[in-house]
Amino acid sequence: MSRRTPPPPAPLPQRDGVDPVRVRLPFDGAWATVREHLVERLTGAGPGVVEAMFGSGLIVGADGRAVAPDAPYEPGMFVWFHRERAPEVPVPFPLDVVYRDAHIVVADKPHFLATTPRGSHVTETALARLRRELGLPTLTAAHRLDRLTAGLVLFTVRPEERGAYQTLFGDRLVRKEYEALAPYDPTLALPRTVRSRILKERGVRAAREVEGEPNAVTHVELAERRGGLARYRLLPRTGQTHQLRVHLNALGIPVLGDPLYPEVTAPVPPGDFRRPLQLLARRLEFTDPVTGTEHRFVSGRTLQAWTDPQK
Repeated sequence: MSRRTPPPPAPLPQRDGVDPVRVRLPFDGAWATVREHLVERLTGAGPGVVEAMFGSGLIVGADGRAVAPDAPYEPGMFVWFHRERAPEVPVPFPLDVVYRDAHIVVADKPHFLATTPRGSHVTETALARLRRELGLPTLTAAHRLDRLTAGLVLFTVRPEERGAYQTLFGDRLVRKEYEALAPYDPTLALPRTVRSRILKERGVRAAREVEGEPNAVTHVELAERRGGLARYRLLPRTGQTHQLRVHLNALGIPVLGDPLYPEVTAPVPPGDFRRPLQLLARRLEFTDPVTGTEHRFVSGRTLQAWTDPQK
């Protein structure tokens, strides 16, 4: 099988709006069986879990048939399975659809809800919820918001059109506006454009600024002030991980409720929704690459600390 062969369609249906896991066996390796490779590869599944999945016929090939525990290793082979999921605490906030047509869905995501399945957040994600609620199993995300950030997210309906919408973000053709609440600093001259190089390392929770050519650019404006608190308008020109949070922290005005900047704190326990990050994806504007329509969307959400400073 060629290294460039595209994967066949998934032989397993979605479960609760979540796709089955697809694994392609490496072309390089000395494993005797498919089982031997997956046991070594899927160490996070826990002792005996992969063997039990083979025994129950839960790992299948492209034809939808169970892969036998002693099936010989075939470089480039695809296998699928549904990962056993731990119970998730439901995020008790609505996920609002602000626009829907035959090509896209724009949702207004609440704080604490991940955009797509990742880590321990699988069914409690915007993508899985929308697939279930709208009956759109082919729905995919064109971009992603941090789990702690609320606001507008663009999803695509047709798989063959996803690339066109993703290209908008890659080519910086989407105009995005965010809103953040942070301390007011009378000595900070605004508006200003912040440029720096941001590095986000796998396995490290917080990103950091490093020396080198800037890869992150954010325009920052003061929108409103109430005593020692201010509302800032943020216009990112790039999309690095945690970019807005890193840049406001570098200015000495970290976003309220941020568990990573300026200091990394213990992860918030599941089910604790008391202190949302005060960051909102407020506006999303772009020319639709499929229909040519000029889209302008505005979030209907408000930041909690601005409307109710006692919380």
